[in-house]
Amino acid sequence: MITITIKGLSKTAHRALKQRAATHGRSLNTEAIAVLEASVQSAPTDAGAALRRAREFRNSLQLRVAPAAVKRFTEAGRA
Repeated sequence: MITITIKGLSKTAHRALKQRAATHGRSLNTEAIAVLEASVQSAPTDAGAALRRAREFRNSLQLRVAPAAVKRFTEAGRA
């Protein structure tokens, strides 16, 4: 088990963490560990779902650009 010391924690953050610990029925130390562990865990990204949301958003804009215009914009950006 690793031990760390937190220095310089504001009174506001301390009170909030203490309140949060009480709400969850945990000690201040256990709550701090839970907060730290949750903040460093990353959830896997569902690329398919992200792509579907992007397409839905794009379609909701109801903006249509002709393929020829896209080609002109692309070529103009390379000049």
